[in-house]
Amino acid sequence: MHDELNSRLIALPDGLRVRVVEWDGGASLPPLVLVHGLASNALLWRGAAEALADRGHRVIAVDQRGHGLSDKPDDGYDMATVASDLAALILVLQSNGIERPVVAGQSWGGNVVVELAHRQPALIRGVIAVDGGFLELREHFSEWESCAVALQPPRLEGTPAEAMRQYLCSAHPDWPESGIEGAMANMERLPDGTIRPWLRFERHMSILRGLWEHRPSALYEHIAVPVMLVPAEGPRGVFADTKREAVERAARLLPHSRVEWFSPADHDLHAQFPERFAGVVHEATIDGFFT
Repeated sequence: MHDELNSRLIALPDGLRVRVVEWDGGASLPPLVLVHGLASNALLWRGAAEALADRGHRVIAVDQRGHGLSDKPDDGYDMATVASDLAALILVLQSNGIERPVVAGQSWGGNVVVELAHRQPALIRGVIAVDGGFLELREHFSEWESCAVALQPPRLEGTPAEAMRQYLCSAHPDWPESGIEGAMANMERLPDGTIRPWLRFERHMSILRGLWEHRPSALYEHIAVPVMLVPAEGPRGVFADTKREAVERAARLLPHSRVEWFSPADHDLHAQFPERFAGVVHEATIDGFFT
């Protein structure tokens, strides 16, 4: 891994400050903006971002509001607002020479980038939905209350950092170090040696409510930019029993789509297989899919 990180805070027009991390592989190939999933952070993209930069891309990963080192307001976690945050960031990045990036989002972030593609197509070349973009929680939970009970996050505050790291290594034995360290960066390390998630419980639940309310399938037919779906298939997959049907529906309804399955793979396939993921994305940027 590259030792030094180019990390900074960017102030958006509404005053929200978001942390971005940049890997500058040059200006000759399409730039990429990377958007993490729920309760994650920009550094879970590190392995993939470095591999993309090595292939000649300028890459920006962002901590979304409430996550990582970005600001953590108590509101603004609905899908419309987080998609507007992302559009505002891309407009700011334009002054930095990043024109019409390809935007990749994982899980919840996949739904966010699909929403962005629907709302602001002129800002981007296209989007990549990584094991997300097809998530419709109301198909699994007809009532919000049942969704909230089933999907609420574990209470990790107070867990020793070393115990957390050992758990991650045990749960993901095939992940590279960049993935393990990226997952550890989902949490603040406290002076007593324990961890606390950067995303507080109440804000996590607000995002989950916004995701439960989101219906990307209603948007597909109206999305003009290319959409690449990169779903993961495996025994620990998210909604594995309905995923193929959801992905096939998305591919059928989207005017310009491509599907690249990773199987078997974890939900965080970009952290598990950074080189392979970077190769798939790079190929799509040079073979004419993203114009």
